[in-house]
Amino acid sequence: MSGKTILEPSYPVTDISQVVALDGKRFVLPEEKIYIILNKPKGVITTCRDKFADRKVTDLLPQHLKNLYPVGRLDKDTTGLLLLTNDGELTHRMIHPSFETEKAYYIVLNKPLKLQDKEKIENGVLLDDKVTAPCRITEAGKELEIVIHEGRKRQVRRMFSLLHYHVEELVRTRQGPLSLGELKEGEWRFLTKDEVKQLRSI
Repeated sequence: MSGKTILEPSYPVTDISQVVALDGKRFVLPEEKIYIILNKPKGVITTCRDKFADRKVTDLLPQHLKNLYPVGRLDKDTTGLLLLTNDGELTHRMIHPSFETEKAYYIVLNKPLKLQDKEKIENGVLLDDKVTAPCRITEAGKELEIVIHEGRKRQVRRMFSLLHYHVEELVRTRQGPLSLGELKEGEWRFLTKDEVKQLRSI
């Protein structure tokens, strides 16, 4: 192992950068799966490799976690829950439309939502020549919660803009079984074992 001969079968190998070989055959060690949620602030770009971005989500993480990738996207002006991981299979299940993973958003509009407009959005509106999937809206004047399971570009903002509403504030509060909770903007935490188990059951 990296120049050392190990005779103990139960010797632990925790550093995936180490080279392990048996009878001249090299083995690739499995990468440890890491899962964190972050409360993305405004003005931060959901990207890892944009050299022109002023602030990226990975800038909010310590060096040893900068290899994680966002699961889905939040636009620059949207805040809230963002899951980051190095688990490619889980990422696929979370963002592929066929799995219909729910996402909940808290919204503040520039004016109260009319009942007929609420029903139109819930039933689906035409975006990019395709009707949006049914969603759920709970409202209280200009403030509301919307639950969708699609992930089109700037979808929530565009649905309301189509009916002449301006979204003044947009916060993702839930993604699948994960909730933002008391996590403050710019803060992050590791998922609990129970949360990881719930994600893997999707």
